[in-house]
Amino acid sequence: MATGQKKFAMGNALFAGLTMTALCFTAANATPSLLIDADSGQVLSEDQATANWYPASLTKLMTAYVALSAVHQGRLTMDTPMVVSVRAARMPPSKMGFRPGTQVTLDNALKMLMVKSPNDVAVMIAEGVSGSIEAFADEMNGAARKLGLRESHFVNPNGLPNASQVSSARDMAMIARALLKEFPEENDIYGIGALQLGDRIIKGHNGLIGRYYGADGMKTGFTCAAGFNVVASASRGGRRLIAVVLGASSAKERTAQAASMFDRGFGTWSGSGSLETLASPGVGPAPDMHQEICSRRNRAAVAAAEEEETSGPAFGILGALLGLPSQSNRASSSEPVYFTPVPVFIGPKPGWTGPVLAARAARPVAAVAAAKTPPADLSAYAADKPQPLDGNAIPSAGELTAPVVLQGAVQTPPPEPAKAASAKARKMPARVKRQAPAKRKVVENKKAVPAAQ
Repeated sequence: MATGQKKFAMGNALFAGLTMTALCFTAANATPSLLIDADSGQVLSEDQATANWYPASLTKLMTAYVALSAVHQGRLTMDTPMVVSVRAARMPPSKMGFRPGTQVTLDNALKMLMVKSPNDVAVMIAEGVSGSIEAFADEMNGAARKLGLRESHFVNPNGLPNASQVSSARDMAMIARALLKEFPEENDIYGIGALQLGDRIIKGHNGLIGRYYGADGMKTGFTCAAGFNVVASASRGGRRLIAVVLGASSAKERTAQAASMFDRGFGTWSGSGSLETLASPGVGPAPDMHQEICSRRNRAAVAAAEEEETSGPAFGILGALLGLPSQSNRASSSEPVYFTPVPVFIGPKPGWTGPVLAARAARPVAAVAAAKTPPADLSAYAADKPQPLDGNAIPSAGELTAPVVLQGAVQTPPPEPAKAASAKARKMPARVKRQAPAKRKVVENKKAVPAAQ
């Protein structure tokens, strides 16, 4: 047998084994998956593609879609600065940790959103575009209706746990396809491998980027309830495919399954209908994967796994064996991949004279500053114990100085009215009034001590 034939036969054998492994994994774990042709919308393979599922940080693809739609409507530009509110700053990790009042342009914010997946930046975008998380969620659901999504309902822009926030593999593929087709000028943001903010290097979570030949986006997601999710895109020979994997048991497994789906998809042109023809159950409850994903015996490992296997291989074995370009060989290598970081910055673009967008309504500062941990349902890892915020999440009440742009977005508690105090003094008997000066001074000094600490 000729060398080329042997190589092809070996590739087919390994491809078949990899395919069977992926199929067995899917059947055993009942995880939804979908592979489509991005141009035609043709379904190349699917398993429970319309099952309701928690999207986790895949939600941020819809956040990007609504924000980019607002740009096309002329409501803001990619250079428009937005302001981190107190509500945004108190989001649990993953986060950038910016203090309230920090300004970030939409362009920089979207790059951070796709690479680092920060929950605080997602809220900042929502408040900048729509004025509040709630108003932005209304826009997300409006966009879902426009796109024809049938299994999705959104209540927040970042995918933090909420029983009412559900989607499906089909709907996520439709969002990804809409982003690529409607906003082609921004397609590069989904495939960034690393960012540089000052002297800080921020690596992405997508294990396919730089490791699987042709991989060029898009977004990963994880919570205990959702498992490990990914929406991935890859291009070869003029074709672009979109793969969705929901509920994998680890970051490596979601990457391997997506790579296996791409291998199969690039090897065939046949499909099984379109996205619109898939039967839909509508919006409904999603399964909770908490016991399978975040049991007490492996919670620490799960927390570490969320940061992705940035030095491990993606299983693009078929492409490497068939002699695809050199980038494909990197898919079967265990060597770390180096990315030239894309620079980002905070603050307005130099010379910016346009508007600065901030939240138009927010929780009172006193209520936020009093909270030392987020509600239990905001923890990505455990439902039984709230996860503490990092040291920069909630500044003390004395540090909350709102710049002009935040007036109306941050409400500071008013001081005690002076009139009320003088009214009390007027009601005091004359005998008490004569003794009052020294006593009032002592009381006032006692009250001043906590405020000064």
